[in-house]
Formats: sequence, C-alpha cells, structure tokens
Amino acid sequence: MERLTFELESPGAPAQRAAPVVVGVVASGNLEVLVEGTAPPGRCHVEVATSAVGFGEIWRAVLEDFAALHAVGGLALSVNDAGATPAVVTLRLGQAVEEWLGKAG
Repeated sequence: MERLTFELESPGAPAQRAAPVVVGVVASGNLEVLVEGTAPPGRCHVEVATSAVGFGEIWRAVLEDFAALHAVGGLALSVNDAGATPAVVTLRLGQAVEEWLGKAG
C-alpha cells in the first residue's frame, strides 16, 4: 500500500456543501473518491491510498491534468484506489466533482 499527497493549483472555488460526497467503490480496477470543501481557494489537496506501488508520477500527471481542466480549487479529494487505470481515475474524479456541484443525474 502506498500513500501519496499532492497540492495542486486549480481555478475557482466550487460551491460549498454541508456534507462530503463519495463516489465509486474500492474494488479491483476501481476506486473511491471522497470530496470535501476544506482546501484553500485556488488549491486542491489530494490524498491517494493505492495498492499499486510506484506510480506516483502517473498519479501526479493525471491529477494535474484534471485540476487544470476543472475548477477544483477549495476541494480536498481523498482517493482509495484498487489499481484503477488513469481513464477510470479521471472518470471517478469527474463524477465526484459533478456530484459535489449538484450536476450528477
């Protein structure tokens, strides 16, 4: 098990919610994302717990791309990963932010 922490720059400060949001499941090839509005505006704090050891640079690249494309400043993301591919990571992050913003449907 590896734990990674990232501090990313990102525009905006998404709408605040009273309760955290959780999407996905921790299962083989999948992951779970918890979203909380506890990071400073303009910053996105991400903590990753992953069973796939040694992929820190790939995580950084995927997360930096995501933070550049989405206004996630002000959010703290906790990721519990069970070997998800970068495409699945991006999908789950997008679902989590949509849910946070109330756009999921």
